[in-house]
Amino acid sequence: MNATAHSAGPLLRLSSINTFYGQAQVHFDLSIDVQRGHIVCLLGGNASGKSTTMKIILGLVRPRSGELTFDGASTLGLTTPQIVRRGIASVPEARRLFADMSVRENILMGAFVRNDSAEVANDLERMLALFPKLGQRLSQRAGSLSGGEQQMVAMARALMSRPRMIVMDEPTMGLSPLFVDRVLDLIRTINKEGVSIFMVEQNASLALEIAHEAYVLQTGRIVLSGSARALKDDPRVRDAYLGGAEVA
Repeated sequence: MNATAHSAGPLLRLSSINTFYGQAQVHFDLSIDVQRGHIVCLLGGNASGKSTTMKIILGLVRPRSGELTFDGASTLGLTTPQIVRRGIASVPEARRLFADMSVRENILMGAFVRNDSAEVANDLERMLALFPKLGQRLSQRAGSLSGGEQQMVAMARALMSRPRMIVMDEPTMGLSPLFVDRVLDLIRTINKEGVSIFMVEQNASLALEIAHEAYVLQTGRIVLSGSARALKDDPRVRDAYLGGAEVA
């Protein structure tokens, strides 16, 4: 895993982002920082703009205005493979594995931007040490795995690009309680090895347990932000996401 710092300031910065789909505005001056080595979670209800935020980071959607920098350099206008080469990997919602391909083939897809085959082989071994259950499934069709096992494949695939940051979209969605705990432990482990994490997660309580900072997005606007611990104790967050009414 590669977490080498190159410049001062946040690793990822979204500044005054305004995004539109046709005439409909999705983001209104959206600003988010992801500090080096931190886990940052983005909370928000349906249609709040969370998924579009992820797509902007990955180069799948271009905002109409604003700035997006990674390690101090703009990534606006780059293709997704170029962004991956800069050091950003993705664990998408619903994993999006190649169901008819083997577990091994899916994991190795994460190394498509690399040409160091010997190191790729070493990294595959490291993934199997981090996700030992996958070592028993390497030749199995990815589509035949449980949801939790598929999530591990998606995480291993992301790590194979040696990212400095991983963006994760709903990493615990649809998982059993046992696998939810396992995935959250793995996120902590990955982060402790120096990889920054930006995650969208519906389970606010769990996300705030592992994050350093958090942002609350409502109809395209950041309405609350701060340390995860402080937001977990904020009555507006408790009411909105831990059982109650909408953030005011």
